[in-house]
Amino acid sequence: MAAFPFLRWLEPAEPAAWCRSALSQEASLEAAVDAVAGQLSSKEEADLALVFVSSAYASDLPRLLPLLSQRLRSNHWLGCVGGGVVGTDPAGVPRELEREPALSVTLLRLPGARLHPFQIDTSQLPDLDGPAEPWNDLVGTAASASASMLLLVDPSSPAINDLISGLDYAYAGVDKVGGIAGQHSASHGSLLFDGSVCTGAVGCLIEGAWRLDAVVAQGCRPIGPVFEVEQAQRNVVLEVSLGQRRNTPVAALQEILTALTPEERELVKHSLFLGVGRSNFSLSSSSKDSAAFLVRNLIGVDPRNGAVAVAERMRVGQQVQFQLRDAAASSQELRQLLASQAEREPEPLAALVFACLGRGQGLYGRPDGDVSLCRAAFATVPIAGAFCNGEIGPVAGNTHLHGYTASIGFLVPQEPVDPVASAAEAAA
Repeated sequence: MAAFPFLRWLEPAEPAAWCRSALSQEASLEAAVDAVAGQLSSKEEADLALVFVSSAYASDLPRLLPLLSQRLRSNHWLGCVGGGVVGTDPAGVPRELEREPALSVTLLRLPGARLHPFQIDTSQLPDLDGPAEPWNDLVGTAASASASMLLLVDPSSPAINDLISGLDYAYAGVDKVGGIAGQHSASHGSLLFDGSVCTGAVGCLIEGAWRLDAVVAQGCRPIGPVFEVEQAQRNVVLEVSLGQRRNTPVAALQEILTALTPEERELVKHSLFLGVGRSNFSLSSSSKDSAAFLVRNLIGVDPRNGAVAVAERMRVGQQVQFQLRDAAASSQELRQLLASQAEREPEPLAALVFACLGRGQGLYGRPDGDVSLCRAAFATVPIAGAFCNGEIGPVAGNTHLHGYTASIGFLVPQEPVDPVASAAEAAA
């Protein structure tokens, strides 16, 4: 029987999406929980609760989720300890709270979303050369191409890069955003998952009507030309070339130094990195495309042969470029990335910020450096997150573990798929 249009008002209305975020700086855990519960004052059940807490509460961490769940309702709980906490205060102002007690709680209602929270024992990962199914079993489901993933890892976890590579293999095309949780001296882990504290990795695969759009700001600017690696052993670069000229990396850097300003030469002493090309395609000798490189730490120099050691396995033929990190470059890059995100439709429901411990006041010389740029681009979007020991996010189509980076996930509605159009496209 056909439905009568005048009876549609009897049908239940589609629930509205909402995000409610709270932040507390109370010194005791109980007072912090009371403060965020009072700010949220919600009797509605959330689909997902995200909890970010400073290491100041580490000894009381096993009590945190039980206390919160007595006052707030959510189907799933997920979070971690941070080296600092990002949250939105009662006045709607985003804050970065470093080296002080802080608790940030965000409740999300996501109609039409399919959420798959997961917990992974990182001591027993599947073979990277094997099929994808064992990785799907870890997460508990396979994924559609339009899915995205929030991923948090305990700092004690082994094989973190293997974990990221395996998830990238099993969930190709899925944006993954998150970070490595903060360290503390207590005997338990740094991750929060559905009522308990744990180690390993936790996360949530998001499908259906919602997704995370990833923005990754590496915070560096290139200096000098793009070189090609001519000789390398594991993570050590022995020789580079520029056209027909070959040189050691140290000699190549010394030539670059002569063209720098005194201020830039001073930065080289403590803020020098190496950009490692993410493809084998030739890049311009003065490339400004930060997405073309993965910024890696320089961890050592051999003065005997001019070689440099890099926090990345290197290979012959790879393209590299020296990079400098400073507040101006970091601000400019993040501002440009956020402006591009702001041009997209629709506006995010929430922003999740995972920033390196090396950013914050240490980089900008003032508080709230990254979140103030987020607020300038998104005037009313709640912002939450943590300062991490390593940030997870995509660069040039692949997920990487970063340093000195801000990896941001914007929670946005997924455009509905037209089944007729999809069928026609598949047939074509």
